[in-house]
Amino acid sequence: MRITVLGGVGAFPERERGCSGYLLRHEGFTLLIDPGYATHQALLGHVGVGDVDAVLVTHGHPDHCADLHPLLRTRAMTGVPGPLPLHAPAGALDAVLALDAPATLAGAYQVHDLPMPGRLTIGPLTVDTQPLPHFLPNAGVRITAGGASVAYTGDAGGKAAFAELAGGADLLIAEATHATELPPRMVGNLGTALDAGELATRAAAKALWLTHLWPGSDPATHRTAAATAYDGSITVAVPGLEWDAS
Repeated sequence: MRITVLGGVGAFPERERGCSGYLLRHEGFTLLIDPGYATHQALLGHVGVGDVDAVLVTHGHPDHCADLHPLLRTRAMTGVPGPLPLHAPAGALDAVLALDAPATLAGAYQVHDLPMPGRLTIGPLTVDTQPLPHFLPNAGVRITAGGASVAYTGDAGGKAAFAELAGGADLLIAEATHATELPPRMVGNLGTALDAGELATRAAAKALWLTHLWPGSDPATHRTAAATAYDGSITVAVPGLEWDAS
C-alpha cells in the first residue's frame, strides 16, 4: 500500500499547494481520497484520470471534494468508461455533482453512501468508518490491505473517540488545523496538532502525518505541538509526500 499527498492545506489553497487530497495505490488499484480544491493538477502528475478506480470522500466541504468535478468532467468528456464509484456520507456530494446539468456527467459516476459506522470493501481495500464530530457529517476511516493499515480522521473535533478504530495503525493522517488552540467557532468541530499527537499516542500509531493546516501556518510549530504528546515519527503533509507500507 502506498499513499501520496496531493495537497494538505485546510480551508482554501495556497499558491503552491492545494487542500486535502490523497492518492492510495495497492495491487494496481487506485483510490482517490478527499479531492479538495487545487488537487486535480497534482493528481495528474501521478496518474491519468482513467486510472482512478474509486473515490472516497470523508465529508462534503469543498476543500475535501471540489476537485471531484474536474475529474468527472474530464472522464465524461474524453470518453473514459464509467461509472466511477464515489463513496461518501449520504448527500455529501450533492452540491459538487450539481455543478453541471445531469446530462453532462451522465454515466460518469455512481454514488454509494458510506455506512457510518460500518465496513465496506473498495477493490482490494477494507474500509472501516466511524462518524466524528464536524460541522457536516464526517467519516473517520481506517483502510486496511496487505497487512497494513492507514487511519484518517477527515476533519474532526473530539479525536479521542477515534482512538479505538485507529488503534495500531501503521500511519495516522490527522487533521491539525491549528497548532495548540482553536478559535471559538471551531471548538468541537476541528482540532489541533496537539490533539493529533494525543490521538496518535492513544492509538499507538506507528507514524503520524499532520494535515489540513490553516493556510500560512508554520509547519515547525505544528510538529513541535504534536511532539509534546507523541514521541513517534511526525511529518506535515505536503504535496508529493509518500508513505509506502513495503
